[in-house]
Amino acid sequence: MSSESDLTEPVMPEPPGEPVPAVTPERVLAGLALLVPIVAMLWVSSYDKADPAVGGMPFFYWYQLLWVPVSAVFTVAAYLLINRDEKARATARRAARAGDAR
Repeated sequence: MSSESDLTEPVMPEPPGEPVPAVTPERVLAGLALLVPIVAMLWVSSYDKADPAVGGMPFFYWYQLLWVPVSAVFTVAAYLLINRDEKARATARRAARAGDAR
């Protein structure tokens, strides 16, 4: 959770000098985490079958239902990765401003 001071802090432009890269490993991983459930559900031929049935429910149905909580886990992972990246960017901006103020 962020504190109220984090929410009211004005967004400053990037200081001159070494820019923060727009594409970071955290953002790439977050994108992949969001892409996995989409690809899994769009690749219908991978689960378009009746066997194995679980509790009388054909594979086609229980496989899709299984992806509901799995997708939530991937979404939370993406959120945490982006949140971590944003905190790192904010720290880098504060350090750069402190270095410019000297």
